[in-house]
Amino acid sequence: MTVKADIDFQKDLFEAANKMRGSVAPADYKHYVLPLIFLRYLSNKYEKRRKELEQIVKDPSSDWYTEDDEMQQIIITDPDQYKAENVFVVPEEASWSYIMKNAKQPNIKEILDNAMKRLEEENPELEGILPRIYQGSNLPPENVAGLIEIFSRDVFSANTDDSVDILGRTYEYFISSFAASEGKRGGEFFTPSSIVKLLVAMLEPKSGIVFDPACGSGGMFIQSEEYAPNKHALSFYGQENVVTTVRLGKMNVLLHGINAEIRLGDSLLNDQFPDLKADYVIANPPFNQKDWGADRLSKNDPRLIGPVTNSNANYMWMQHFLYHLNDTGTAGFVMANGAMTTNVKEEKEVRQKLVDEGYIDCIVQLPEKLFFRTVIPCCLFFLSKNRDGKNGYRARKNEILFIDARKMGTLVSRKQKALSKEEIDKIAAVYRAYKYEGAEGYEDIVGFCKVATIDEVRANDYKLTPGIYVGTEVSNEDDVPFEEKMAELTQRLLEQFEESNRLQEKIKKDLEGLV
Repeated sequence: MTVKADIDFQKDLFEAANKMRGSVAPADYKHYVLPLIFLRYLSNKYEKRRKELEQIVKDPSSDWYTEDDEMQQIIITDPDQYKAENVFVVPEEASWSYIMKNAKQPNIKEILDNAMKRLEEENPELEGILPRIYQGSNLPPENVAGLIEIFSRDVFSANTDDSVDILGRTYEYFISSFAASEGKRGGEFFTPSSIVKLLVAMLEPKSGIVFDPACGSGGMFIQSEEYAPNKHALSFYGQENVVTTVRLGKMNVLLHGINAEIRLGDSLLNDQFPDLKADYVIANPPFNQKDWGADRLSKNDPRLIGPVTNSNANYMWMQHFLYHLNDTGTAGFVMANGAMTTNVKEEKEVRQKLVDEGYIDCIVQLPEKLFFRTVIPCCLFFLSKNRDGKNGYRARKNEILFIDARKMGTLVSRKQKALSKEEIDKIAAVYRAYKYEGAEGYEDIVGFCKVATIDEVRANDYKLTPGIYVGTEVSNEDDVPFEEKMAELTQRLLEQFEESNRLQEKIKKDLEGLV
């Protein structure tokens, strides 16, 4: 097990930074703080590489050894020497030492914006990632200086071996803390880590393409890379609809040594990867998205296996995920519980197709309160194209694994639960025993897991709630949150109004024909 540096001071850092909030909206504060951590990271990496080069040119055993001072400088400042080691070139006016030296200058906000600009000029790969927002903000210069002071502490110094690792983990800690402080809105860019870990443990990404079309701050990519036994065996592609979140995600993955291709755009209406076929799709899409623009979708859209409704995008997301799987790929994603039982005509039709055509591999119902400050219960769906008994997988096209994990999870704060490592391992082990050819140890456990046949699912009106199958309480209407139930009932009422109007018109015409 890798021993990681002690960074228990994260909380203190976050509280110190958070105290300076006040001049900007709480939800925007992260856009000022996180780029500073990224800037510090880039500067440390550059400084470290520069010191290595300074030693190399003076080492007689090195191929780059030279006694010529001018030649030494050419080698030390050669951008290719940095790019070859995946290090970005940091010009003097963007270096942390320069920023630290000028932190208390009245024009520090202008200096920071210029640092971001110069970094992008020297490194075209960073284009669009670094925001020039400090000068135009209401942040007082002394608050900016305070933030710079926080990230200038010795523990972040380039002289510390662990500084790069610590900065990566500090960035992630800050993202999760900002998400927690923003409550429900935080879920738009950050998925709680125990959910991400469970998805990754079940999907087991080891090599190939990982695609997250709702990638937020890139947490799924980071956890997948950490899980894979061989580093850089995975390629990462993501899409995100909010420009500031795209920036957060790109900075986050770079801080963790990952080179992911993240594009801006609405995944459902403007798919930026129309030809991409992935080994793994992993995502936490927005729940119960209304008025998402279904009418703008072409009827010939190749992703569609069934109808869509503008009242809820859940099943459009599922069709999007399925389309982007290669012939043996698997998608694992978070979904609102209502998707397991919805009776909205269009959604139910797609659910029936996914069941009848053998794509639904597993459903996991999760405990409540896993998300920040929202009690909306959620579940995990797994769709797979490797269910025909090939490539080491067991033939299971006529079966679905149901896992009821509602009783799992422990409160980690007054309002939030998390799954423990043991619970994650237990659920993932059940899924592995179910899906692999020759795997031993799977057995139905009353109240926890059950492999049901497709016929059983059909007999239950295609309902996918695990509780129906594993032998615990049968799902009832009270299990569905008010917001979801209300949306479903409203949709049903509107449909009945339309039918009523149609019948009235027909009766009127019939009566007119009689007169």
